Amino acid sequence: MSYTVGLLSPGDMGSAVGQRMVKNGADVVTCLSGRSERTRALAEAAGISEVATYDDLVASCDLVISIMVPSEALGAARSVAAAIEKAGKALPYTDCNAIAPGTAKLIGDAILSAGGRPIDAGIIGGPPKGESSNTRFYASGADAHLFARLSDFGLDVRVIGDEIGQASGLKMCYAASTKGTSALMLELLIAARRLGLYDSLIAEFGLSQEARLKSLAGLTGVPSKSRRWIGEMEEIAKTFEETGLTPDIFTGAAEMFRLVGGSKLADETPESRDRNRSLEDLIRNLSEL
Repeated sequence: MSYTVGLLSPGDMGSAVGQRMVKNGADVVTCLSGRSERTRALAEAAGISEVATYDDLVASCDLVISIMVPSEALGAARSVAAAIEKAGKALPYTDCNAIAPGTAKLIGDAILSAGGRPIDAGIIGGPPKGESSNTRFYASGADAHLFARLSDFGLDVRVIGDEIGQASGLKMCYAASTKGTSALMLELLIAARRLGLYDSLIAEFGLSQEARLKSLAGLTGVPSKSRRWIGEMEEIAKTFEETGLTPDIFTGAAEMFRLVGGSKLADETPESRDRNRSLEDLIRNLSEL
């Protein structure tokens, strides 16, 4: 029996996830209205079929998953919710976006009130590539077991609870440790460069923080992702504020990615970025902003 997954949207992560499901026997469809030519090309390369409207998407799917920038997550869910209500179909809708638990609950309420079945999920790891993958989908909600069916189509899905917001909370805490650290390291390296102390700091890292020094090479890939990460940092700040903690650390991280996003380097895509650019070249460029 065929199984059809609706995917919003087939960007860098979404297209890789969709391609993995297609290769493992699922039919994957998407609505590309308003999307860029690059997104359209990614969908085509991944074997993802196109439908014209959200109404068509809802009618044709067994389950919908949303993978997009945080700022678009609630609007997309409300659009799908309208189509679900119109169709009278109890469709499972899984939000996989990097959003705060509070935002996940707003999305869950919209889907539930329309007659759908909301599922919360968070993605940890990069886009899945090849036969093996370190991409994990943590899921929560009363209907999370429906999303777990995608384990049959190549995804690593792990159900961690019955409440909407739990999976998103895990994603927020994890991303705070990874992308948040990237923002911190970029800021201190730019500061060191502006103070004329970059070489001395790098030399000290070599003496006392060897593992840290090796990890800094990963910063060269940040500019092409920086604009997407602004909203994620803002959602992390919201998450911590919801728990009674200061949001200021991650509103600051959002500002760092906004600074990086103002660089011409941020115009590069993951496919076109200069992979020969050194850490020193990156920091010199950013310190001149």
